[in-house]
Amino acid sequence: MNRREFMITMAGGALGMMVDAGPLVEAAQRPTSTAAKAKTRVALVKTGDRAAGVSRAIRLLGDKSVAGKRVLLKPNFNTADPYPASTHNDTLIHLVAELREMGAREITIGERSGPPDTRDVLQDKGIYDLCRRLRIDLINFEELPPEGWVKVDAPESHWFDGFLFAKPVLDAECVVSTCCLKTHGYGGVFTMSLKLSVGMVHKKNMRELHTSFFSQRKMIAEVNHPYAPALILLDGIEAFVDKGPMEGPKKRADVILAGTDRIAVDAVGVAILKELGSNRAIMERPVFAQEQIARAVELGLGIKGADGIELVSDDEAGRRYAEKLWPILALG
Repeated sequence: MNRREFMITMAGGALGMMVDAGPLVEAAQRPTSTAAKAKTRVALVKTGDRAAGVSRAIRLLGDKSVAGKRVLLKPNFNTADPYPASTHNDTLIHLVAELREMGAREITIGERSGPPDTRDVLQDKGIYDLCRRLRIDLINFEELPPEGWVKVDAPESHWFDGFLFAKPVLDAECVVSTCCLKTHGYGGVFTMSLKLSVGMVHKKNMRELHTSFFSQRKMIAEVNHPYAPALILLDGIEAFVDKGPMEGPKKRADVILAGTDRIAVDAVGVAILKELGSNRAIMERPVFAQEQIARAVELGLGIKGADGIELVSDDEAGRRYAEKLWPILALG
């Protein structure tokens, strides 16, 4: 059963950039607003090579917060449809290897699929075998007992009575997420790191989300309120630029992003969709006016605007592509 069958029932702002040809060195920076203070780094690697891209992006980010921690790793296995509908297994393999290299003490994958049964999706994707081979644990959130869920809410929530959130995420020492780059044809507009958190919410709450068309984007942002990821990896080698999230027209972006701020990663992802050429819901609205992003900003989940992003790259191809994204991020 796919989602199509199931559903039949700001302006302005300056950005800093760094680029290197080996060790990270500062390049000519764009002027920064006097109002801009703390920036969050988003690593951008222009490549079609997953192994190299995952490693380069994470190392370029320079974050060591997973060291010595038990890591809960959240992929995009909403369905078993092939990438970019779901996380590419090679991305998962390379990410696990990189987390171990960074000193992660233990790694556990956690996921809740939907509308298909999570066990079926994990089986179809070969994740049970993959976890055995990589010697990592796996939690199927859909099979958690009642005490494995915690009722939570966000300030001034658009959820009628809150939502049930997977307790393993709240208990984790460190959460790492890996998302895809794609549009969402059922009200979400796009699905990246913010939307990924819907897979941490109980399936019984999905009916309310899917039938709340006018507030759905805000509700997506609100499910991110209970936790904060230590690392986000976005595999944008290919992207759905229309329809989605299971199928749609694809374009190659040949980009891997890494960051620690969900708003920043999604903002850069939306800018990439705009640069590729996407549907009206993406093209006709500024990046920070997208409802998922705007509501996440209201909740204080990350940066407030484009001037909070520092794009970094490690070669000329990445630098040139980042330069293309500046005006899109700042002006939409």
